[in-house]
Amino acid sequence: MTDFPTSLTSPNQRCVGCQQSEDLGFDFSFAYQPIVDLRDRSIFAHEALVRGIHGEGALSVLDQVNDSNRYRFDQRCRTQAIAGAAALGMQSYLSINFMPNAVYRPELCIRSTLESARAHNFPLDRLIFETLENEHVDNYRHLTNILREYREFGFKTAIDDFGAGYSGLNLLADFQPDLIKLDMALIRDVDQDRVRQVIVQGIVTICEQLGVTVIAEGIESAGERDFLSDCGIFLMQGYWFARPAFKALAEVSPQAWAN
Repeated sequence: MTDFPTSLTSPNQRCVGCQQSEDLGFDFSFAYQPIVDLRDRSIFAHEALVRGIHGEGALSVLDQVNDSNRYRFDQRCRTQAIAGAAALGMQSYLSINFMPNAVYRPELCIRSTLESARAHNFPLDRLIFETLENEHVDNYRHLTNILREYREFGFKTAIDDFGAGYSGLNLLADFQPDLIKLDMALIRDVDQDRVRQVIVQGIVTICEQLGVTVIAEGIESAGERDFLSDCGIFLMQGYWFARPAFKALAEVSPQAWAN
């Protein structure tokens, strides 16, 4: 049974944004895309991807997010993603994207997440919080403090789209997350591109020495899958395995797994 910290579940420990997180002004839902483990052909995790209430694309929702509602949106994303995963009987990790600029006191802002996990009996140690490498943050120390705080709660941490910006290695030097997700631009046709191969192999070597697990996202071909597997990457995500399933858990076809 997961232990939920009682010190953060008192109303007196709730920040103003948490109290107002319901008053967002628009609705949204989620699709879930599996992250597979090639080693045993299992589902390692599902990433929660925001969608409109009828399955519209993410931009239809994100275009409504602004400085006045960013915090409330971030809070609602967490609670709805957990509720949806629990309702679907998800047994894997659940990966949730978060906005660092929407978290001003991580030890208090996490309260609604803890409440949702407790209400739906979703274990804290099956939650992954991921943030983009190139997410604009005013203070990288603030971001690393958030990630460290989340790790103390038992969550796994991840840097998404690693390699998409210029700050990835600097961030990795300051904080070593449990996972990094290679940007799909590095993955595309990597089996045919020597430059991308060298870069990916270098990142894998660094992560192995730091104890960071690599996920390759955006896999769209057997060639990409096989090259990355040969590099020692076994956690993968992409259309080759399954598209995001709206309010559902997608199935991976047997043909997607193996040569």
